[in-house]
Amino acid sequence: MFKPLELFIGLRYTRAKRRNHFISFISLTSLLGIMLGVIALITVLSVMNGFQKEVRERILGMTSHATISGYREELRNWHEAIELARTHPNVVGEAPFIEAQAMLTRGGKVSGALLRGILPEYEKRVSTVGEHMLASRLEDLRAGEFGIVLGRELAMVLGVQTGDKVTVVTPQLQVTPAGSMPRLKSFTVQGLFEVGMGEYDRGVALIHLEDAAKLMRMGDGVTGVRLKLDDLFLAQRVSRELADELPGIYQVSDWTYQHRNFFSALRTEKRMMWLILFLIVAVAAFNIVSTLVMVVTDKQSDIAILRTLGISPASISWIFIIQGAAIGTTGTIAGVIGGIALASNLERIVQWIEGFFGVSFLDPNIYYISALPSELNWNDVGIIALSAFLITLGATLYPAWRASRTQPAEALRYE
Repeated sequence: MFKPLELFIGLRYTRAKRRNHFISFISLTSLLGIMLGVIALITVLSVMNGFQKEVRERILGMTSHATISGYREELRNWHEAIELARTHPNVVGEAPFIEAQAMLTRGGKVSGALLRGILPEYEKRVSTVGEHMLASRLEDLRAGEFGIVLGRELAMVLGVQTGDKVTVVTPQLQVTPAGSMPRLKSFTVQGLFEVGMGEYDRGVALIHLEDAAKLMRMGDGVTGVRLKLDDLFLAQRVSRELADELPGIYQVSDWTYQHRNFFSALRTEKRMMWLILFLIVAVAAFNIVSTLVMVVTDKQSDIAILRTLGISPASISWIFIIQGAAIGTTGTIAGVIGGIALASNLERIVQWIEGFFGVSFLDPNIYYISALPSELNWNDVGIIALSAFLITLGATLYPAWRASRTQPAEALRYE
């Protein structure tokens, strides 16, 4: 290991005034490059974490963390499933539901939608749709009144408002004197919602569970039971544990399975963005190689004198490793501090810039997420800081090895 002498000389080379100011300039450029690269990495990954969290919350606000449904048939003993779910320590909410594809018509306008039957008093336990009502309340859905709640965009497509009538057409057939016809039922629009996800605002309609059961001829059965957990990342394990305890065979799914392609794409995008931005740090770190090589050349006579005084080649190597590590560590620490400060205050900074220049980066009339969310992940910060330090440390190895190979007689021949 290096001794205090190597540490003293290495740090002195770092801060001492050099005859060659170009070397000092490259050292400063390397330090600033590492700092800016670390700031960019922390900030961009924090924004991506924020967007991913925002999208995940909006998706799970309309779906569920986990779902238990009947295998190839409706779930008959859903009351038993709910009572069992309540005994699990990780389950904080449960709700039965009926789902089916349907067509909604109003005049000459037609639109497909996912028709979901719910119990309003249960639904608020597993979703946030009740918090995003634009008109009326979710509790206004009552059995037997055949009311319907539409997403805002779906209502715009059909050209309806609260109080208007829409006709729901289901795939179930009924036999009439004119032949087999799809089932039709008129519903009254009792409310509108907007959760900020086009998939749901444009394609979901809510009705009461009992009305859905009558329309689909399901009797006392339901499609399944939706669960909300205290930790969404335990969804797969918890749903399987509950399904194993229920009598019979059931189909289990969770949010990671239902939206696996979307979240897998987000993870892949984050990895690639991390790799691309880390190249900034790599380029800055390779500047350290140039800096140290020029320092080694500039300090040939100093190295030779140190060798004649008895310092070993390994100690010479440590001198230049310390010098390069000092540049990398300073840049990394400055970048981590700057990145944390920027990521933690990014939303306020963006709002100030938008107000000062009178611009809007994310127009709420176009984008569902109009703010710039940022979520600082300390694991990301640690990995970025460690990676930046290691790559800068690796950049010092070749110049340090070259310095250790300096022959005193050759270096002092023309002195």
